[in-house]
Amino acid sequence: MSILKTLALSAVGLTFMTGAALAEDCKPSKWGPDDEIGSANLVTPERTLAASKLIKQGKSVPLGIVIDSATPAFPPRGLSLQVVQPNQQGAQRLFAYNGSYNDDLMQLWLGIGSQLDGLGHLGQDGMYYNCNDEKDFAAITGLKKLGTHLMPPMVGRGVVLNMAKHFGMESLPAGKFFTAADIQAASKAQGVEIREGDVVLFYTGWTDAKLESDPVAWASGEPGTSEDAAEWLASKNVMAVGADTWGVDVVPPEKEGRPFYGHVVLLKEHGIFILETMDTGPLVRDGVTEFMFVLGQPRVRGTVQMIINPVALY
Repeated sequence: MSILKTLALSAVGLTFMTGAALAEDCKPSKWGPDDEIGSANLVTPERTLAASKLIKQGKSVPLGIVIDSATPAFPPRGLSLQVVQPNQQGAQRLFAYNGSYNDDLMQLWLGIGSQLDGLGHLGQDGMYYNCNDEKDFAAITGLKKLGTHLMPPMVGRGVVLNMAKHFGMESLPAGKFFTAADIQAASKAQGVEIREGDVVLFYTGWTDAKLESDPVAWASGEPGTSEDAAEWLASKNVMAVGADTWGVDVVPPEKEGRPFYGHVVLLKEHGIFILETMDTGPLVRDGVTEFMFVLGQPRVRGTVQMIINPVALY
């Protein structure tokens, strides 16, 4: 037997044993072995009513950005939009009153622009949230479990932390990460208490500084959370974590060879949703630190991610 074949078989065997060990070591979710919505279980009537009391000025701000075919995205993601007038060639009119209409067709990735990362998005060694093995639920026609369509409306208290201010900068540079200690210090200095069930958003200044002026740089790296920051946020039992960056985790990664490991911590290990490219700048400029967060995502069965436009009410 050749050395290459021996190494290949050894790798297969190691992968099999690692996967088996992970399956055996997997602990069911605190919401039960059949749970598919993770931290969305924290949406309760009591928390919704409490969040509604944060509306003082009657203002509503969209947290999603406008996207188009030029919006930079994680490769190879993108979109193509066409507006058509079906069966109306040659000035045909389909209705007796000479009415005409436009329709639109779109081919796109759902992980572009402002987006929700569902619990079936990122795992480790083929294992995902609540001990779900990719072989059992990740079908090409859609996820059989953990689809974003299962989520109830995400409604609750939202908080925003200005991490650029914490470091005394207008915007954080790519590769700059903030730790659990940084989040705690910024929280204390800015008078923001992080509570169970919160949607925690960060302002780094990255999108304000780079998205329009240098979209290639914007999509090539980003400031973001460290691994221990993700662990600490999970320990607070938050409902979702988001930022004004396209991936929330720092890029280049804090630890070599471990890009987006915060996704593993939040999504796989704790069932906490991730909100990417949240337009937190307007909130920071308006002096807002807490608000009512409302998200009703499109309910397309079996989706891994979803383009979203949550609303901040305050």
